[in-house]
Amino acid sequence: MTGPAGRGQSWRIVVAGGGIVGLALALALRRAAPRAIEVTLADPALARDPDGDRRAYAVSAASRRMLSALDVWAGIAGRAQEMREMVITDSHLADPVRPVFLEFGGDGERRDDEGGAAEHGAPDEPSSEPFAEPFAEPFAHMVESAVLVRALRDTCREAGVEMLEAGVRRATPDADGAGVSVRLTDGSTREAHLVCAADGKRSRLREGAGIGWSGWDYPQSGLSAIVGHARDHEGRAIQHFLPSGPFAMLPLTPGGSLGHRSAIVWSERKTNVPHMLALDEDMLLEEIERRFGLELGAIALETPIQAFPLEFGLARAFVAQRLALLGDAAHVIHPIAGQGVNLGLKDAAVLAERIVSAVRLGMDLGAADVLEDYQRARRADTVAMGLATDALNRLFSNDVAPVRMLRDLGLGLVNRMPAAKRFFMREAAGVPGQGGARLLRGEAL
Repeated sequence: MTGPAGRGQSWRIVVAGGGIVGLALALALRRAAPRAIEVTLADPALARDPDGDRRAYAVSAASRRMLSALDVWAGIAGRAQEMREMVITDSHLADPVRPVFLEFGGDGERRDDEGGAAEHGAPDEPSSEPFAEPFAEPFAHMVESAVLVRALRDTCREAGVEMLEAGVRRATPDADGAGVSVRLTDGSTREAHLVCAADGKRSRLREGAGIGWSGWDYPQSGLSAIVGHARDHEGRAIQHFLPSGPFAMLPLTPGGSLGHRSAIVWSERKTNVPHMLALDEDMLLEEIERRFGLELGAIALETPIQAFPLEFGLARAFVAQRLALLGDAAHVIHPIAGQGVNLGLKDAAVLAERIVSAVRLGMDLGAADVLEDYQRARRADTVAMGLATDALNRLFSNDVAPVRMLRDLGLGLVNRMPAAKRFFMREAAGVPGQGGARLLRGEAL
């Protein structure tokens, strides 16, 4: 049975799930309080080579600052591609021209003397216009999953995180409520003061705690791959809104058979996906080229195409007795805005800060009020982002003429409002104000 950590003793935390979010939380805790907190990270996936995962993520500016504060970013910066520009179109697949309705750059924009074309860089003097100052860093970087996971694993080991190649089967609070007994899939047991569940959208720990789940499936599936192309993307991300769903082209670092690469994330009607997956490579490339376009020259598939279900889901609570949920165990959203992993890293940043603050104040890090503070801080933001991505997908994944006309008008208006564009860029970058999580501002805990 585990009691409160006494003087000279360490608090013990088990993190279930060795993906990006679980690794980031474990590292943040060890970096902030290496003498006060012992962290065990458990996941059978730790035994697998991360190169098997060919996904890539849009790491927001806030997440990059967090990774810098955790001494991870320096090891991956050379393999992270800046997103310098985002272009959004709305069209049919067969349209010969896809007009650009919204375009913005990652280093900020400001009006010229006539209020027309924007120029990049810092303004000559501060403006009183809301959101007028440019965002002075790339709003995101594209990073391949394997690069990010390997860097996080290595840094966790250096920081003294115990890494177990076993899953967490269940977590049972002690009779006196002072600790929790953690049963692993290899038959062993760990005693802890808190369990943090980053074990995915089918979280065994969430179900074991009796926490409900609300959500729905989309009539779409996601398709992803890495595509090589002959011409440089110049750091430009492109999102084509098509009637069946968005098709995103996201820039990656140079490489591959044609010298340049992009990740594609393709939302397609579920009924069409089996046909797409059954195509031979030449025919599949033709389908991709119809969406990718010819602007970047010849294209080639660098990785096999992968399909995954698209859904929305939200845990009815983010905490239970001696248990905190984060990442996909707490929420799953549509990838239309590329914010899934960034939401999870926000969870990790806020939870780590609440835990470390409790320890420094001499409080029980697994106490109900500490966990409730974390839930209060994260739930509203998560609900807002989930509903926003759901609304965007419903708005753009259809071909109703009046809706198309109104949304294109709205995009065009935003494109002519520099302050509004900077606001949306800051939202995409995710960097909090002074009251936000310190790690997301690039500050150590």
